[in-house]
Amino acid sequence: MDYVSSFALYRPEEILAVGAIVLMLVSAWAGDKAAPLIGWLSVGVLAIAGISLIGAPISGQSDFAGMFHADAFGGFAKLLIYAAAAVAILIAPGFFVTDREAMRAEFGVLILLAVVGMSIMVSATDLLTLYIGLELNSLASYVLAAFLRRDGRSAEAGLKYFILGALASGILLYGISLLYGFSGTTSFAGIAVAMKGGVGIGLLFGLVFVLAGLAFKVSAVPFHMWTPDVYEGAPTPVTAFFASAPKIAAMVLTVRFAIQALGPATGQWQQIVIFCALASTVFGAVAAVGQTNIKRLLAYSSINNVGFILFGLVPGSKIGAASVLFYLAIYAAVTLGSLICVLQMRTKDGQPTEQISALAGLSRSRPGLSAAFAIFMFSTAGIPPFFGFMGKWEVFSALVIGGFWPLALIGIATSVIGAFYYLKIVKTLYFDAPGDVEMAPSRSTTEAVLITMAALFASPLGYLLIPVMDSATLSAASSLF
Repeated sequence: MDYVSSFALYRPEEILAVGAIVLMLVSAWAGDKAAPLIGWLSVGVLAIAGISLIGAPISGQSDFAGMFHADAFGGFAKLLIYAAAAVAILIAPGFFVTDREAMRAEFGVLILLAVVGMSIMVSATDLLTLYIGLELNSLASYVLAAFLRRDGRSAEAGLKYFILGALASGILLYGISLLYGFSGTTSFAGIAVAMKGGVGIGLLFGLVFVLAGLAFKVSAVPFHMWTPDVYEGAPTPVTAFFASAPKIAAMVLTVRFAIQALGPATGQWQQIVIFCALASTVFGAVAAVGQTNIKRLLAYSSINNVGFILFGLVPGSKIGAASVLFYLAIYAAVTLGSLICVLQMRTKDGQPTEQISALAGLSRSRPGLSAAFAIFMFSTAGIPPFFGFMGKWEVFSALVIGGFWPLALIGIATSVIGAFYYLKIVKTLYFDAPGDVEMAPSRSTTEAVLITMAALFASPLGYLLIPVMDSATLSAASSLF
């Protein structure tokens, strides 16, 4: 492969890396007063990286001795990641409006560096690129979690995320060493060839440890313990970022690793994924019931949704992989919309509030915001005719087609349990008497536009996109096989 063709395969990563370095220098020279400009420039870099995906190989091409693979599956995930990252940067000024000193110029740069790692993750076809991409994402994320240096909750979130993330990275690295030791290679294709000869105890342990490390990154039970504290303590724009982009990257990486590297050991990894999926859906649904903080509730909701996404991986089929992408697209939009609504929860003096009780009677003073929040809750619960229903429909259909209909029944049952706390939010918005907390009107046009776009997507109007999304996700999933 000539150099021009080679560079074209990882053009988005080049754009993101160069953009991050240039903006880092700008932030060092210009200081924090240039934070708004650097934010908009960071969004521009993400947009250019997304546009550069046009014309990318559909069936896939590899480079770096097969360690990096550019295909439609990774390309679809990158578009979702770039969009989610851009939204996180755009809503940051609205959060830091009451504390200008907290809005640092490096916010957008850290997001870009994390996105570079995620781009490498979704295109990784080797254990080394898998680890490099994951760690590049994690290092920037640790700093983002503790971005509010004078806030004790933010510092605690960053420390917890760092300690538990380091533990997960150690587990992952140990699994990588086992897979390399017993297969003699770090490439996904080579590991698959080694497993065709039989999955010995060494390969089995390596498989378990790697999946455990990846389960931490997607916050699947029993590796979910960091999620509620980090979501609550981190700045809300960072929470929005954590709840969308890294989850998309880690989930897509997990699907690629399971299908391309562990294909011959499907019977073994299916048991692990089924357990994590069932535990996540049940625990996420039950643990959220008693929450009084909206960000903690959304953290448990995220764990619950991870379980449903993992259901799509269980069959190990093309339709299952497509259902994962379909669900991720809806999940990202609804989660970002919900957290932008949380960002709008400010008292008259401009101070943010995260208590669910503060939403009481909000429909009387902020009918538009309440309607959008209700749409997001109904959609996340999977209640028809809202678009979130189609995400669960795709996942359950993949399970039934693959012969896992008992899992589909369990998934439907846990959906009913989870619907309780989503409907509780709607009830608080529309039926509870207004409390002592009076919400301030919105002053951000950007947030209003983003909420409107996400609400329209999550509403029944989203059904108009089904033909396009079905075609795109199935085409992307086909490149895995």
